[in-house]
Amino acid sequence: MAGIKRVYAFGGGRTEGNKDMKFILGGKGANLAEMANMGLPVPPGFTITCQTCMEYYASNPPAFPEGLDEEISEYLAELEQKMGKRLGDPSDPLLVSVRSGAPFSMPGMMDTILNLGLNDESVQGLIEQTNNPRFAWDSYRRFIQMFSKVVLDVDGDLFENAITEMKLARGVSSDAELDADDMKELTARFKEIVAEHVSAEAFPALVGPDGRVAFPQDVQTQLRLAIEAVFRSWMNERAVYYRKMEKIPDDLGTAVNVQAMVFGNKGETSATGVGFTRNPADGTKEYYGDFLTNAQGEDVVAGIRHTQPLSDLPKVLPEAAEELWRVFERLEAEYRDMCDIEFTIEQGKLWMLQTRVGKRTARAALKIAVDMVNEGMITREEAVQRISPAQLDQLLHPQFDPKTQIEPIAKGLNASPGAAVGEAVFSSADAVAAKAQGRKVILVRWETNPDDLPGMDAAEGILTSHGGKTSHAAVVARGMGKPAVCGAEKLAIDAENKLARVKGTDVVIREGDVISIDGTTGVVVLGAVPLVEPEVSGDFDTVLSWADEFRTLGVRANADTPADATLGRKFGAEGIGLCRTEHMFLGERKAIVQSMILADDGSPERAAALDKLLAVQTQDFLEIFATMDGLPVTVRLLDPPLHEFLDDPRALEVEIVRAEAAGADPDELAAKRRLLAQIDSMVEANPMLGLRGCRLGIMFPEIYGMQVRAITRAACQLKKEGKDPRPEIMIPLVSVVTELETLRKETEAVVEEVSREMGVKIAIPVGTMIELPRAAVTADRIGAVADFFSFGTNDLTQTTFGFSRDDIEAKFLPRYLERKILARNPFETIDEGVAKLVEMGCRLGREANEKLKLGVCGEHGGDPESVHTFHRIGLDYVSCSPYRVPLARLAAAQAALAGRVSGSDNR
Repeated sequence: MAGIKRVYAFGGGRTEGNKDMKFILGGKGANLAEMANMGLPVPPGFTITCQTCMEYYASNPPAFPEGLDEEISEYLAELEQKMGKRLGDPSDPLLVSVRSGAPFSMPGMMDTILNLGLNDESVQGLIEQTNNPRFAWDSYRRFIQMFSKVVLDVDGDLFENAITEMKLARGVSSDAELDADDMKELTARFKEIVAEHVSAEAFPALVGPDGRVAFPQDVQTQLRLAIEAVFRSWMNERAVYYRKMEKIPDDLGTAVNVQAMVFGNKGETSATGVGFTRNPADGTKEYYGDFLTNAQGEDVVAGIRHTQPLSDLPKVLPEAAEELWRVFERLEAEYRDMCDIEFTIEQGKLWMLQTRVGKRTARAALKIAVDMVNEGMITREEAVQRISPAQLDQLLHPQFDPKTQIEPIAKGLNASPGAAVGEAVFSSADAVAAKAQGRKVILVRWETNPDDLPGMDAAEGILTSHGGKTSHAAVVARGMGKPAVCGAEKLAIDAENKLARVKGTDVVIREGDVISIDGTTGVVVLGAVPLVEPEVSGDFDTVLSWADEFRTLGVRANADTPADATLGRKFGAEGIGLCRTEHMFLGERKAIVQSMILADDGSPERAAALDKLLAVQTQDFLEIFATMDGLPVTVRLLDPPLHEFLDDPRALEVEIVRAEAAGADPDELAAKRRLLAQIDSMVEANPMLGLRGCRLGIMFPEIYGMQVRAITRAACQLKKEGKDPRPEIMIPLVSVVTELETLRKETEAVVEEVSREMGVKIAIPVGTMIELPRAAVTADRIGAVADFFSFGTNDLTQTTFGFSRDDIEAKFLPRYLERKILARNPFETIDEGVAKLVEMGCRLGREANEKLKLGVCGEHGGDPESVHTFHRIGLDYVSCSPYRVPLARLAAAQAALAGRVSGSDNR
């Protein structure tokens, strides 16, 4: 593949990229190039492209593509010329960092190596050049530690344990208190750890004369192995899991950035830090972050040392702080967004190591978007497009009930807002296992690391005793929308014994104990604190009001109770797109339904049961229609098989056996046996494809008649009271037009009869749920006798694939996703084949009836990606659960705005 450019330079007077090249240079490389183009102080280096990473994986086994070694050597020579130093020079060594950088931010998921170029000779040159032996030996031990963990697969705890043992032996509490001789001794110990724990078979090139692996002294070998390790990290377990969670494609690859090192650990005039141009937790316009003096960047994000707030930097290094504030202003103006920035100050000189558009909480995202519109920095359209629909979901998480008196046992940093209650667990694996058992847990850790990602995903919230607001736990939790409390120093966590002691007290949190955390205030409480739903207003309402200006797709709520209807309306629903009447038959009413089902056709018992159901259903509809006054309410007539309302026949069989053994009354036993026979006679081999939906209405017209009567009575009564009820009746599971014709005729007859009885003129539209492929492909015939279609995409997905929604996840979906046979769970995001059936149904239906209303009421109606598909198809509305209404409103606006940009909007 000659002629392919795989390496790009940045900084030092020659930069070949810019911020628009993130799919080539990765986000980090593109932004380093942009900062260099802006004239900011960026240590020079070079970026190996994302495509090269995928070339590496295209070989079997994975290997550098032909010519890459030579191109790296060429760019390394240019970097050495820019710096006036050679990599690993014994007298004045150039040291470099080797960092990953994918097109999309994946914080902490892939690997970094710092101080590359140090060996037993060059460390002496570093001592001579800096006159700082401690700095040199500290840098060397850090390099061995990181390189060995990332490249040689040595357990990182072995190194941390060695440091802890030395601190205990010296009687000190922090790494900074260890002197130069200590660091030199640690370096030797770290090399011993490598020799003891690295397999000669895995790294034959590193085997020394004694037959053991020796830490590599050749700097070219160090560089090649480090680059290869970063490529490998693209496919490590945590990176793969993160991409799956964030829906990032696997074929993008990661770039590798090789950059001249600058040092924040050269004494008290040196520092390193992470900063944000605005507060990523709440959006306040202030410089926010953490820094450490005499430290390297990993110390800040790893939570190993207690950081200082960035607001203190002017007190410590005033000149560097003043320059940093100017850089913050320039970067925010350039990117027109909140920026996340990594910096190092080396003996008073500021260096910029990275910038990117910063991750933020949902509340911060909304505030920043609204503020930037008010500041004239962005437009309303841009503000709406910047908010992720999933972020809005964060704002709908519960908070501690303010009426509850709480007694915190500890307090940490309010790292990610929201409150959570759950059992304490002390490992990622235990969190995952607990979730599989249906238990809610709080993951309690000294500090999380990228390997904890599955546990963080499984937990309700995260609690750590170390780390700041830019630690791994804080950043990842904010991105997930999980509540997190970090740096709760009062907790002494003993992960091995699965407990945490509250220092200075007798309180012990053991595995399984229920605790509550509030990521908004940082408090930790023993026991369960009542949670309340948050009030959403202010910036939330502002952004959604802008979204409503731009969207063309209506949004309704799926609601079966007055409470759900109220919630849907509160969140901006424009009606109810699906009111499932079977949900009204549960609880204490189930006995009435059972007596109706088990009674003989035309019997007084069935008539009495139907009369009781008519009364309660009428009351239900009165309340729901009144709540949604002036808005449409689509009521689906009874859909599930009748046997679902009956007792489990096997449980009844066991009951009979036990009653017989206990000598029960023979008449009672005979009645139970008759009931069992009756239930067994109704059981179907495949009930989802059996007597359900409109087939029930045809076989038992008195059931649908009762429901239509209840709907009409409620609507007429409300009209008499001066209200504006707008019911719509939906016939489920229609497959042939004659089913709809038959049931529509019977429905209209009942509506006419009831409205005449009540002296109210009312027209109720009658439509159908399109949830079978035959209905979609014959929608021209069905559309001719329907007032509306509502696509039931849950069942349409089942019947299109031949999948059972209830069985697929437990049986084979995980393996299908893992092996990439399916890219998505088709019950979460609409499948392209199902979408084609929806599109066909819409087109054919409208050809037969140009006034036909078209909606979707499956769960896909609340999935942002699916909403974009439905907008493109040209539906009138989507309907989803009340809590997802805000997400759907925003997604619909973004779909409309995207259509404007692409010119593909068919509205």
